[in-house]
Amino acid sequence: MARKDPGLKAICPCAAIKGPEGPCSLRIDPRLIFDRSFILGTMPKSLSVVIITLNEAANLPRTLASVSGLGEIVVVDSGSTDGTVEIAEQAGARVFSEPWKGFGAQKNSAIAKATGEWILSLDADEEVSAELAQEIAALLAGEPELAAYRIPRLNHFLGSPLRHGGYWPDEKLRLFRRGSATFEERPVHETMRSDGPVGTLKGHLIHHCYPTIEDYVEHMNRYSTIGAQALVAAGKARLGWVWLVWNAVLNPVATFVYNYFFRLGFLDGRAGLLQHLNHSMYVHWKYAKAEKQGAREQGSKGRE
Repeated sequence: MARKDPGLKAICPCAAIKGPEGPCSLRIDPRLIFDRSFILGTMPKSLSVVIITLNEAANLPRTLASVSGLGEIVVVDSGSTDGTVEIAEQAGARVFSEPWKGFGAQKNSAIAKATGEWILSLDADEEVSAELAQEIAALLAGEPELAAYRIPRLNHFLGSPLRHGGYWPDEKLRLFRRGSATFEERPVHETMRSDGPVGTLKGHLIHHCYPTIEDYVEHMNRYSTIGAQALVAAGKARLGWVWLVWNAVLNPVATFVYNYFFRLGFLDGRAGLLQHLNHSMYVHWKYAKAEKQGAREQGSKGRE
């Protein structure tokens, strides 16, 4: 066996063979001989980071910087006009443009375009913490015990983290081996399903969801409309004062009381108060819009 020198260098066995240029000068770190990454089947797993976008120029640079060096980046854009595509291309991402198909379908389309053995699915306003990036790199350098992992997510509202009121740890299934998980194709609030057991990582995502009240109101107005349409399509919207008062009045009040007081949302200070008040308004909007749309559709059918 090769003899070690004091600097943890191993002399190549061919060093004793003299040629025109003298002995071989190759030096090998003996620790590499026993490194598991040099054994067939334990090489680091390839990773693809997939992101869907629509006018995310304000968020995307932060997200891309947080995953730099982790692996391939795939961005599926649905018609951005604010420079999002250019930002992604400058960061070296593979960029695709597709019409909007809904959150679940759009994310599944991005996953299908990835080439990595493992997939990390991110929203454009999410940031991978340094701890999470290190944990993922270490996990994929070995042999992961499971095929899918949930990741805790720390939500920020008006720039402040929400650690109470049901917003932490907000675990989301985001890291998985190719083919082991997929998004349910819902119009909103899409969730990912795995074929087998799911683990949980310690590092977390940072979710910069609503930096201003205006952003929140705009998003919740849009989401409540989509949610109302889903209620009507599922036949869950009802006409009449009882249904309307129960869901559009009492439900929002109960939601606020439960999350703000019983789940300690008040411990998040001003941001917690504003978040839970506005979330209750979202619940009100959704059911009020569902009742209105249901009445409109019933009226249309009555005139046919």
